[in-house]
Amino acid sequence: MGSGIVRRFVREGALVTFTDVQESLGQEVATETGARFVKADVSNADDWRVLIGEVERRHGRLDALINNAGIVPVDSIEAFDLATWRRTFAVNVDGPLFGCKFAIEAMKRNPGGSKGSIVNIVSTSALFGAATQLSYGSSKGAARLLTKSVALYCARERLNIRCNAIHPGPTHTSLIEKMLDAAPDRAQMQAYLDGMTPVGRMGTPADIAGMALFLISDDSAYLTGGDFFVDGGLTANHPGL
Repeated sequence: MGSGIVRRFVREGALVTFTDVQESLGQEVATETGARFVKADVSNADDWRVLIGEVERRHGRLDALINNAGIVPVDSIEAFDLATWRRTFAVNVDGPLFGCKFAIEAMKRNPGGSKGSIVNIVSTSALFGAATQLSYGSSKGAARLLTKSVALYCARERLNIRCNAIHPGPTHTSLIEKMLDAAPDRAQMQAYLDGMTPVGRMGTPADIAGMALFLISDDSAYLTGGDFFVDGGLTANHPGL
């Protein structure tokens, strides 16, 4: 999803700086797109200070931030590892927390006055429980309400900075591709994943990127604190009907 967002934003003319802990993959996307890659761990506040500071030095302003990094462990209430729980929250909650904090500080310094848009990539798992997504679902629920708190704070302070959440449904990313490769019957697994949504297919990174682009644009100037479901109708569907 992250690389899909980078590609779409570059095509639209944005000056994009993106980050990841996977340096080789990051450099590949940077070479392909012309965007700037900076290796960083989103759970580290100091890395965020360096990253946002570099964007300001290079471009003189920060207009948008997409918090997309995330990890998806498989665990349950009787079979979880505390270190994994804490790492999941560090990436999935602390990452957006630090991103929002340092982005808002930079957006307040923008020439011409405070302005900007923050988009947190959350998940439909923020709304529904799953027996084996203890850490992931809990962290995404926290990220959803983090988004609303940030949005309301910025609105109350009249900062002209918006914050919204995108909730992807099943999306065909590299993580899903690995799952398909590992499945005993790839075609059966593909059909299962496609069948999770009423429209009959998984989403694509381009689907998520399109919504992210809308939410950072002036076309969405009156939207903040919102939940935007890019899920093929998944959350609209009554599970018993």
